[in-house]
Amino acid sequence: SRAVDNGVFAPYQAKGLDRVPAEYRLDGEKHRVTPVDTGDICVNYDKSYFADKKLDPPRTFEDLADPKYKNLLVTENVATSSPGLGFLLGTAAEFGDKGWQDYWKKLKANGVKVVEGWEQAYNEEFSGSAGGKKAGGDRPLVVSYASSPPVEVLYADPQPDEAPTGVLTDTCFRQIEFAGLLDGAKNPEGGKKLLDFLIGKTFQEDLPLQMFVRPVADDAKLPELFTEFGAEADRARSLEPEKIAENREAWVKSWTSLVVQ
Repeated sequence: SRAVDNGVFAPYQAKGLDRVPAEYRLDGEKHRVTPVDTGDICVNYDKSYFADKKLDPPRTFEDLADPKYKNLLVTENVATSSPGLGFLLGTAAEFGDKGWQDYWKKLKANGVKVVEGWEQAYNEEFSGSAGGKKAGGDRPLVVSYASSPPVEVLYADPQPDEAPTGVLTDTCFRQIEFAGLLDGAKNPEGGKKLLDFLIGKTFQEDLPLQMFVRPVADDAKLPELFTEFGAEADRARSLEPEKIAENREAWVKSWTSLVVQ
């Protein structure tokens, strides 16, 4: 929304945009940006940890603040990390303008750990990832993506029959990624062809196992690995871009004072 509000993009209606559902075309008929993919930011959990402890994994946002999950969650700083910000937006969508701050006070009291970015959270602190196991990570709950389990399966040697991590699908926030033609670009025709390509079937079907996001084109097929081991959040939270733009800076400042300082 910041780029759109500041006139960064020139309007262009990409060829094949009619194959993209209206729910992803947030810029309506202005066509300043083109939706390319979607991904759900969700809490992931380490299956073996909860099995060993004979403890049911949490399911909801509220569960994460339950004392039986104290000191188990690691998340990213909302001021420096996209998934961290997405998780904050998910709590704002879930608890409203007034309730999200009280919720984060509960999370802090319950021992949530905050690190600067996703790499550190997932590959160092999270006990369920291959990197986290090597690094001695001890947090079995991490803010990541609904598509993280297929990554663990794809890069494991040998590949397991079951993903070692799971997704709390009631904690998800839907993130839509866009591309746009820069206003004043030196090669606008090349830029337009690139946008056409990005929502073309070839690129859309290549997205899941290259970038671990979901295609937006309704005729793009998902690979079996993605459908078998990934998670789909039927109740993923969302917020209007205008509401995010209006409140983002204030929310980040409030979150920082509540959780970090």
